[in-house]
This record gives sequence, C-alpha cells and structure tokens, in this order.
Amino acid sequence: MRDSSRNGHVAVRRVWAVHQETEYRQGCRFLGVVSIQHMTKAAGAARQGTAPRNYPKGERRRAQIIEAAFTAFGQVGYRNASMVQLAAACGVSRAGLLHHFPTKESLLEAVLEQRERQDDAHFFRTGAADRDGLEYFASMIRLVAHNQANPVIVSLFAVLSSEATAADHPARPYFVARYERARGQMQSAIDDLSARGLLRPHVDPSTLAADLISLIDGLQVQWLLSPETIDMPRHLRNVLRTVIGVEVP
Repeated sequence: MRDSSRNGHVAVRRVWAVHQETEYRQGCRFLGVVSIQHMTKAAGAARQGTAPRNYPKGERRRAQIIEAAFTAFGQVGYRNASMVQLAAACGVSRAGLLHHFPTKESLLEAVLEQRERQDDAHFFRTGAADRDGLEYFASMIRLVAHNQANPVIVSLFAVLSSEATAADHPARPYFVARYERARGQMQSAIDDLSARGLLRPHVDPSTLAADLISLIDGLQVQWLLSPETIDMPRHLRNVLRTVIGVEVP
C-alpha cells in the first residue's frame, strides 16, 4: 500500500513536470522565440549597455518578468499577451508572476516605467539637453540611433502607442502625457534655437515640434517594416538640416 502511494506521488510529479515543460515551450512559441529567457536577458543588457547586475533573487525575478513582458508586448501587444504565457516564458507559475505583479496592468506600468528610465538615461546623459536647443537635437539623434540598435524598444513603442489610441486602453493616459511632455520639451529647444537666430527663415516654430515628432514616429514604423532600407538617425539629421541653419553636433 505504501509503495502504491509512493508510486502514485511519483507519477503525479512526472505529469506535473511534463505539464510545466509543455506550458513553458508553448509560452516561448507564443512569443516567437526559442528561449525568451535568453533573448530578454541579452536585450536587457544591450539596452542598459552593461552586463546584468547582481540583484537579490526576488529583484532578479521581477526584472526577468519585466524583460519578458517588454518583449511580448512589443511583439503581440498588451491585449494579446496573457499572464499565463508570460509566466511560462519566465519559468514561473502564474501564482509566482502574480506575487510580483498582481495585475496585468501593474506589469504594463512597470514596463513603461522601465522604458521611460532608459530614454532618460540616454537622452539626458550630458545634462545639457534640457537647456540648449542644439544639444537637445544632438541627444535626440543619439537616442534614435540607440533605439535603432535595439529593435525591441522600437517595436514596444510602436505597438503599444497604436493600441493606446483606444479609449479604454490602460496605457492611453501614459501616451497622452508622454506626447504632451515630448512636445513641450522639444518646443523649449526650438524656442532656444529661434531666440539665437538658428532656425531657417521658412520654419514655423509653432508647429515644428509636432512635425518632428510625427517624423520620428513615422520613421520608426518604416524602419520596423524595412530595416535594411531606413536609417532613422540619418533621415532625422537630414531633416534637421532643412530647419536648423547650423549643423547639429
């Protein structure tokens, strides 16, 4: 009787192990990669520009989940990515995922916060981009070049910003605020250039910020579709030459 019970427990553990492995592989196939763990770890290191740091286990797991969601949301969107499949992609149970992120919206918020930190780290690294118009656009070109070297960043923004046009999308307030802030920051840079007489005579400073942001967004979509044809930083620099009377450093 004891042997029968022991054998039953072993059988259950084997079935559960097979189930977990199957779920993991299905999650990875859903995300379009052989191993999402490898991909997100490499992508995270590339975006940070450094090797992964040594964090306590809980923080490492949280970071791993964010990286997996970063990739998944950029590939299939927020609405199509399920928590079960994200958990499988990270090699954790759904309960384990919910321990770190109780809701899908809380995970989306963490992903957007990480992207915001990365942009700030690359865009404002000199400390002058928020004061000098030329340095602002030089930083913008560097940021676009950085994003071009990391497709998952561009894909995430393109997919989520498109989804967020829906009135009920949880990321809509984030993107509304982001675009308002981006227009305001760029307008300050344009006003600085205008005050210094560096804008070309035909340029309307009042509409230039929205025009350039539209250009950058459009370049991102074109680049995602034809990366071998579109060079985003080069196209941006060429357009800036038509509106700014001096070369952006």
